[in-house]
Amino acid sequence: MTLHLDKPVAPEAEAAKPLPRRRFRPQFGLILAVLVVATAVAFCVVPGLFTHLDPNVPDTGSILVGPSTEHPFGTDRLGRDIYTRTVYGAVITLTATLLAVSIAFFAGTALGLLAGFVRGPLDLVIMRVVDVLLSVPGLLLTMVVVAALGYGTTNIAIAVGVSAVANFARVMRAEVLKVSSSDYVEAAAGIGTPRLAILVRHVLPNSLGSVVALVPLQFGAAILAIAALGFLGFGAPPPQPEWGVLVAEGRDLLAVAPWISLFPGAVILAAVLASNRISRALQAEEGIR
Repeated sequence: MTLHLDKPVAPEAEAAKPLPRRRFRPQFGLILAVLVVATAVAFCVVPGLFTHLDPNVPDTGSILVGPSTEHPFGTDRLGRDIYTRTVYGAVITLTATLLAVSIAFFAGTALGLLAGFVRGPLDLVIMRVVDVLLSVPGLLLTMVVVAALGYGTTNIAIAVGVSAVANFARVMRAEVLKVSSSDYVEAAAGIGTPRLAILVRHVLPNSLGSVVALVPLQFGAAILAIAALGFLGFGAPPPQPEWGVLVAEGRDLLAVAPWISLFPGAVILAAVLASNRISRALQAEEGIR
């Protein structure tokens, strides 16, 4: 009986074998989410490109007209086009949202960076303040700040930003603690690199990934909070077409003209869900790295 032994494969031949290709799976949900957010931003930047009507001019001949080719979202009790008011409402709502997220991002990142890098009593004080902010419901805290500052979209944006500072501070502190204990940071400290240089060159750039991934999530939450406060009457006064105000204008006409609240509410929902989807994608990418 003859035994046929397999010939050993040379390392060069093994290395020359082509690696299996990774199958590309298009993420249609992510693409759709990016398109939704891009459209909302375009509404905010160039609203006149999407409609030629004035959002505040009544039309007595088109009162409570349902959705049609002329009025895609229908009209309200004064004959104003709901689609036009939704487009121009993006200017108010998204501008306030951007202000709120900017306040939360910069203030929260700075506090988390200080708490995680300096540590000691400063860390204790900052994190106790963060714990207090996290223990209070966000909407309640926002309403308290609005009551102190006064009504208006800008004050709402500041209040929403202040209520979200704790989220960014806690995430940033956790990332800073993780990066500070890494080998390359300890090696830089061991060769005498100044602490400020370590902070700027190593700790800060390598800690921002998870915080940046939190921005789209907070963007959607801020849209929802600003719209909710506008619905309750804390935001822009009528006839300004803020998204929450648009939903509130049709709440007593849901039986006869549901489109007044339905379409602006659908736009809010789409923007929030799209922001959350983008945030999940960024968090997944950060987890892979």
